[in-house]
Amino acid sequence: MISWSIIQPKNKPVAFFDIIHNQVLIAGLIAWAIAQIIKIPIEYLLTGRWDWSLLLRAGGMPSSHSALVVAITHAVGLYVGFAQPLYAVCVMVTMVVVYDATGIRRQAGIHASLINAMIDDLTAGHPLKGEQLREVLGHTPLEALGGIILGIVVAQVCWLLWP
Repeated sequence: MISWSIIQPKNKPVAFFDIIHNQVLIAGLIAWAIAQIIKIPIEYLLTGRWDWSLLLRAGGMPSSHSALVVAITHAVGLYVGFAQPLYAVCVMVTMVVVYDATGIRRQAGIHASLINAMIDDLTAGHPLKGEQLREVLGHTPLEALGGIILGIVVAQVCWLLWP
C-alpha cells in the first residue's frame, strides 16, 4: 500500500527499492512506455516506413507526456482518493503538461517548420545546407487525447490488477 506521508518516519529506514511497490509510479511508467512503443506501428501505418527513433523522441501519436501524467493522476485518484488535495495537485499539473504539449510545444514545431522552409529557400543550389530544426515538438489535440485515453486505461488496469 502507498504511504503518502510527506516526512519519512524516523524509525523507518529509507529503502530505495520500495519504489518498485509504488503503484502510481508504475502505472505512469507503463503508460509512457506503451505510448512510446505504439508510436512506431502507428507511424508505419501512416507513412509506410519504420521509424525506430520514435522510441526516444517527443511528438507523435499518442502523446506519451499526456499518457504519463494522466495515468499518474488517475492512479492517484484511484489509490488515494478523488477528493484528496493530492489529486487536485495532480489534475493541475496534468492540465499544464497537456496545455504545453498541445499549445506551446506545438507552436514551436510550427515555427521550426517555417524556419526550415526558409533555410531550404536560402540554400537552394548551395552545397552547404543549414541544420534542420526538429518540427515535431508538440502534439495535435488528437495526439494528446490519445495519450489521455491511454493513461486512463493503463491506470485503471493497474488498479484492477494491483489493488
